[in-house]
Amino acid sequence: MLLSLAQLNLTIGDLSGNIARMSAAAQEAAAAGAQLVVFSELALTGYPPGDLLDEPGFLARIDAALAGLLDASRRTPDLHWVAGAPTRRQGPGKALENSLLVIQNGKIVLAYAKQLLPTYNVFDERRHFEPGPDVACTLEIGGAKIGFLVCEDAWNDTGEHYPINPLARLAAARPDLVVILNASPSNIGKREERHAILAAASRRHGLPMVYANQVGGHDQLVFDGASFAVAPQSGVVFEAARFTEEIATLRFQDGAFSRAKGQALAPVPATGLPVMAFYRRQIVLGLSDYARRCGFGKVVVGSSGGIDSALTLALAAEALGPENVAAVTLPSRFSSAGSVDDSVALCQNLGVQLFEHPIRDIVAGYEHGFAAAFGEPLKGLANENLQARARGAVLMEYSNQFGALLLTTGNKSEISVGYCTLYGDTNGGLGLIGDLYKTEVFALSRHINATAGRELIPNAILDKPPSAELAPGQQDTDSLPPYPVLDTILKVLIEGERLSVDERDTVKADYARIMETEDGAALIARVRRMIWKNEYKRRQAPPILRLRPLAFGSGRRMPIAAKYD
Repeated sequence: MLLSLAQLNLTIGDLSGNIARMSAAAQEAAAAGAQLVVFSELALTGYPPGDLLDEPGFLARIDAALAGLLDASRRTPDLHWVAGAPTRRQGPGKALENSLLVIQNGKIVLAYAKQLLPTYNVFDERRHFEPGPDVACTLEIGGAKIGFLVCEDAWNDTGEHYPINPLARLAAARPDLVVILNASPSNIGKREERHAILAAASRRHGLPMVYANQVGGHDQLVFDGASFAVAPQSGVVFEAARFTEEIATLRFQDGAFSRAKGQALAPVPATGLPVMAFYRRQIVLGLSDYARRCGFGKVVVGSSGGIDSALTLALAAEALGPENVAAVTLPSRFSSAGSVDDSVALCQNLGVQLFEHPIRDIVAGYEHGFAAAFGEPLKGLANENLQARARGAVLMEYSNQFGALLLTTGNKSEISVGYCTLYGDTNGGLGLIGDLYKTEVFALSRHINATAGRELIPNAILDKPPSAELAPGQQDTDSLPPYPVLDTILKVLIEGERLSVDERDTVKADYARIMETEDGAALIARVRRMIWKNEYKRRQAPPILRLRPLAFGSGRRMPIAAKYD
């Protein structure tokens, strides 16, 4: 049997567009001789559709789209389409199921409802769907008995997380092959986690499996594709491309996989991209899809001459092309000459247009008005934040005037402890580096220079001490510990057991050394309080592209008005 894994970049809510993409992929699969084409979970609507599913008009559109999907399948009458879609159900509970449909020549020949509905981290499926019945669904296609599951249904084979195990139920039906539809968002280490879980399950039950995933950026989430096939004795034997669409046709014969014409498959590396290369690919795809889906052709970034804005500009130029990126330098009376000069050098290296808009007069006008209205001068933190807010206002003016998406430049270290100004440097529509700790910002910047073979980000920016430049001689270390120390503490307090395998032991050992001293323990307690007291800022910040298992936003839902200690 020949089967095609259709790894597509579908758009949430674009039902007609998604059908068109699926139809084109099905025709390509049919031309390759496939008897089965496998799409991703909720491919019809895109994943995750969220509260669109609560809109009555949207449900009516889904009904019409299902009819359109059946009609499209008639153009490939010998091909079975396996696609995910929300379907209506009767009885108590939620009105919908997260369904897998097998369609052939205009008819639904099998329907299976997802049983395990994840409601943790970024997932909230129980909000909209009712679990399907505990049954095994199989269908004979091309002389092979095919079993079907949807994403989470295949992830509980050890029985740790749910009281039922759909994979074990399906294994008892002894299919020749298991087909799994997925919408598995990408984060560091996720590829290896998928491989380990499914390879172990395949080996335990003696079942070959194919895993079809979607690709593309959807708000905070980025899906990396990387669909794969796994064999019981060999583990993962095929992997599709990461971060791009692919329609991969495989031959399944006598329990083994090969290329469509019987050629041997290339070995699949045990490890994926290096960490910095992964971060880069994830951010570039996340930004390009976010801008495209939201209707932005251009972006704008406030260029401070510091490392955060420099990295943001470099990633934006890679994602959208330098001609579609604008930078604005906004010097105040506290800005060093090097800040402007470094911005000029950076933008010349990147090919990005740089504008200069000083804020001295704006700030002075606010200071005069404040003193006249309230009878005392603006000073201290209020005056520092005024400068950040003046910059944010100018950048939003540019965004409104020229239709460019403003990218915010805060990193995870700063966002964690509130080292950012609401309605100032938090202004924007998307944060590219908000899931990167400050030490990772430096590492990714150096990676970009190394792969370019030249200084895209000037060494003058990489080497200067970080500073917000909101007061004379100000440096970040005036109010924060050195970033290597701060990042170690933050990673343990925020990521906890979700730390990647590569960093877990080292970070925990460094944290333990800090905790050993009285001053270190006091510092950890101080950082913990800073995290707690700044939840209100994070709640109002722009969405952040997710890189780690736990990112600020939909994956971490902490109360604001709460007592934490």
